[in-house]
Amino acid sequence: MPEGHTVHRNANDFNKLFAGEAITIDSPQGRFAFEAKKINQQVLLRARAIGKQLFLEFENGLTLRIHLGIYGKWALHPAGDYPDVVGEVRARFRSSKAIAELRGPTVCEVIEPVEVKLVEQRLGPDPLNPDARAKQRERFVEKVLASRLPIGQLLMNQDVVAGIGNVYRAELLFRAGIEPHTPGNRLPRELVERLWIDAVQLLKVGVKTSFMITRDELFTKRPSKADRNWVYKRNGEPCRKCSTTISLEIMNSRKLYWCSGCQK
Repeated sequence: MPEGHTVHRNANDFNKLFAGEAITIDSPQGRFAFEAKKINQQVLLRARAIGKQLFLEFENGLTLRIHLGIYGKWALHPAGDYPDVVGEVRARFRSSKAIAELRGPTVCEVIEPVEVKLVEQRLGPDPLNPDARAKQRERFVEKVLASRLPIGQLLMNQDVVAGIGNVYRAELLFRAGIEPHTPGNRLPRELVERLWIDAVQLLKVGVKTSFMITRDELFTKRPSKADRNWVYKRNGEPCRKCSTTISLEIMNSRKLYWCSGCQK
């Protein structure tokens, strides 16, 4: 499943290639045809992301909300091309600059402003949202400190923090030296604050590079996939810091990677 940095990159692409134009929108697959008519030929005012959710705001006051989920993906084509439809294209967007095709999203719906607000209120703070970031940090800290659930589970809860997925969860906890099973209310406030600050840094690197690079010395490079992370998908291998074998277990139906030597 794409994590928050990917969706923010999607928003940046839409602002660059589609904002300010009346967009032609259709649904080759047919499943989105009825709702596509509500925003077809409307000017796209802006695209923005909150965590893993993309919001496309149109001049008629309607918003298209997209959540890629596990299988959703985007394909971009130059405006001069008009590619044959391959596979199940839920929605297709055309401007003078580009064509974007959306396949397999979990959510693709046109909603009213009041519905947008309800979604926003449900989502936790997003480390990549520059508005009142200090206030968002405090929201995150309070949510964690008020919970008895393991921090490894809290970081995957989009009501607690929006945009963190399995990769960043594992890497943030390793970098902070936090044992994933530690209840949120057992963590020192200063450590939870540092966790948020590190999430801001790592997600910014992800937006800039398009890769989930979590080793500081590689932030400005283009490392291979095998070298980008400390623990993610390295189960059975020695820890890069202490040589302890990286553990793999299932926490709340998701794979959890961590080092019992460094995370205590």
